[in-house]
Amino acid sequence: MISTRITNTLSKNRYKKQSLAALSFMLAATAAQATATASQSETIAETKTQSTAVQWPYVNTGLKRDPELEKMLDQILARMTLEQKVAQMIQPEIGYLSLAQMRKYGFGSYLNGGNTAPYGKKRASVEVWLKYADEMYQASIDASQDGSRIPTIWGTDAMHGHSNVYGATLFPHNIGLGAANDPDLIHRIGVATAKEVAATGIEWSFAPTVAVVRDDRWGRTYESYSEDPAIVKAYAGQMVSGLQGSLGKNFLQGYGRIATAKHFVGDGGTEKGIDRGDTLIDEQGLRDIHAAGYMTAIEAGVQSVMASFNSWNGVRLHGHKYLLTEVLKNQMGFDGFVVSDWNAHKFVEGCDLEQCAGAINAGVDVLMVPEHFEAFYHNTIRQVEQGLIPQARIDDAVRRFLRAKIRWGLLGRGKPSERIESGTAAVFNSQQHKDLAREAVRKSLVLLKNNGKVLPVAAKSRVLVAGDGADNIPKQAGGWSVSWQGTDNTNADFPNATSVYQGIAQQVKAAGGEVELAVDGKYRKKPDVALVVIGEEPYAEWFGDIQQLEYQHGDKRDLALIKQLKQQGIPVVTVFLTGRPLWTNKEINASDAFVVAWLPGSEGQGVADLLLSDAEGKTRYDFQGKLSFSWPKYDQQFVLNKGDANYDPLFAYGYGLSYADHKELGQFSEQVSVVAASSSDDGIQPLFVRNLASDMAWVLTDSSVAGSENSALITTPYGVSTDGNSLAMQSVNLSYQEDGRQLRWNSTAQASASLRYLKSVAASDFSKAKALRLSLRLDQQAPAELNLGVLCDQQAVCQRKLSLTKALAQLKPGVWHSVEVALDCADTSAVKQVSDALVFSSSGQHSLAVAEMVLTAQQSTAAATGTVVVGCAN
Repeated sequence: MISTRITNTLSKNRYKKQSLAALSFMLAATAAQATATASQSETIAETKTQSTAVQWPYVNTGLKRDPELEKMLDQILARMTLEQKVAQMIQPEIGYLSLAQMRKYGFGSYLNGGNTAPYGKKRASVEVWLKYADEMYQASIDASQDGSRIPTIWGTDAMHGHSNVYGATLFPHNIGLGAANDPDLIHRIGVATAKEVAATGIEWSFAPTVAVVRDDRWGRTYESYSEDPAIVKAYAGQMVSGLQGSLGKNFLQGYGRIATAKHFVGDGGTEKGIDRGDTLIDEQGLRDIHAAGYMTAIEAGVQSVMASFNSWNGVRLHGHKYLLTEVLKNQMGFDGFVVSDWNAHKFVEGCDLEQCAGAINAGVDVLMVPEHFEAFYHNTIRQVEQGLIPQARIDDAVRRFLRAKIRWGLLGRGKPSERIESGTAAVFNSQQHKDLAREAVRKSLVLLKNNGKVLPVAAKSRVLVAGDGADNIPKQAGGWSVSWQGTDNTNADFPNATSVYQGIAQQVKAAGGEVELAVDGKYRKKPDVALVVIGEEPYAEWFGDIQQLEYQHGDKRDLALIKQLKQQGIPVVTVFLTGRPLWTNKEINASDAFVVAWLPGSEGQGVADLLLSDAEGKTRYDFQGKLSFSWPKYDQQFVLNKGDANYDPLFAYGYGLSYADHKELGQFSEQVSVVAASSSDDGIQPLFVRNLASDMAWVLTDSSVAGSENSALITTPYGVSTDGNSLAMQSVNLSYQEDGRQLRWNSTAQASASLRYLKSVAASDFSKAKALRLSLRLDQQAPAELNLGVLCDQQAVCQRKLSLTKALAQLKPGVWHSVEVALDCADTSAVKQVSDALVFSSSGQHSLAVAEMVLTAQQSTAAATGTVVVGCAN
């Protein structure tokens, strides 16, 4: 054990001196590097200057450097090799990282993405998570290969509670918490979340998101507290102090976890709400609107800031030295570390998945490299040796990261299962946390309409609960809940949660009333009132980007349900589950009452608390939620923010009724704007670009039996053929998280992977398709057999079938290549209805990965583009 325990307090007590013997224990290297002095680490080479009159405030007013800690860092850095320093800067993902690799390299941190859990077990228990944390910790301090005993730390996206973990307490998503306008509530949620994260042995949370959303089409709108920077600013510091502990009190002690303010900066302001797009705004607007949350987060001592995927006026944030170094670190005084987002370095000029001097030189300290971490490690060492990355920049990055680790007390806490805060599993999903989440739900709901004072509903009534959100915990939890997108979940994935229907049923039955669940509204006994729970399906990140603001544009099935009940003389209360304000004029008009429940999380009783009176007919709780996002009057009000010129919402920012309000709403306009038919000037039809087209799915087919029984429809990023062996699929990363699929064959018999339309499409719709274009990676040499069919019908007749073996033989394994298959020689008369856009078929044992698949009317020139063109002669 380390001979002298390093204290993790930042009060007046000074750090105890670490003996050289203990340092030798941590760093058993024999080759010492040049000593990195404090002055060297504070001087970042050649910070790019930018002519600007905008000054950013220095906000690190409460967290002071400790001289003893800085001396200790000098000693540690002086004894570290370049290899050990670079290893501290790289963060792999557990779906790709092995214990052997952690033991070999001693990476400073690792993470679990939204779709990964220890040992691939989605429903892993707290004990299993803790066991995995122990194993990685032990591997990291094994100095037998890398010469280092510096412990690693584990980072996770605890987005609304410890939301990746099976059975955790799920608080409302941020958009709901913003409507509560209660900073103290946010602090208490931060404390509770830290306790549940601690129970699994994890040290670091990638939260809070402090984005300020300007265009509600953005797929991450629900991760934002408000369109108003004031709420975000008031909340950010409270969540940080809840997660980490408060400066001068319990900072980074006990249950405290390292927090992350993200994404720096401007992520909520991209043009047209396109995730990871370009934020076009002047620097004062960037500071005053989009950086508001960082002011209080840094003031509260946040130890980590995550750089943003987006660009600012055309320049990617991950390569923006002015913003990351001059503004964030120098002007604002942030002395924690900057971590990159998932493979985001790839988009910096001159970078790719396996190397990025540009991001490191710009000020990124820890690189999230989920899959390509070994290559990135070796390439970064080479770039330092070549002078492309200054040694001083490496030393500064490692100093910042180690400073946060030591502040947290990592060098003295031992392995995760031995820590005091990890040994109290009872805090995980405790009744206290469930009660807190239920309180948060009550405070977040916003009442938009209550005509005829239909609410609250007498609990002794005969109540019908309808709508596909009524008994649907995945829908009320949304994305970032057990899985990344949340689309592959069922109620069984939330064992400790209560659906909205279950919460209503408990209270109605307890009061002596009657309750019936009928999702489609077809009841057995006519009710006194219908509570209809509807809303958005789960999504996360760019999967949630939309172009239409109208709810259920083109498919108004929920409106039909509301009208169906109203036509039968039944009062209707609509409960709307949503991650953003949507144009719902028609649904509001058809309802007697309309409640915005946002994405309430695991405690559906909180919804029932507000909708129902007690057994005596008295109000139990009143509505207190107020809109922290303006509600649109028109279906094209994508950008609708408090203070805008010509501000004209249906419900203004801050609106929200209570039971004391007597307001009868009239009919709102249901006029729908003329929306131009979507078209593509370049003739491209996306099949799988970042994510699957909405009308497609993967199908894995084996030869185990004849007929359709041998085909497995895959609705998740991973799956296996029906026989459980012949063909498997899993997500991989090209440019974005899980934007590719790896196909692994493992059988002497034929097996195929099809990209299938959910409903067949007329072949005439593809008359302009001249080529299939895709990115492809062979994981070894080209297999002896690999066939491709393009635009095929249900009888496996294709407009073009060919062997790819010869064409791909020239490709270097392990590298992504652009491949184009000509279709202008296809037999367009052979197929009338297209079932599969493409079909890969093969046998043997091999694998390949595919991404960025499109049908295009434009063909490439191989010499000009570097594309491998598979012409008609192949």
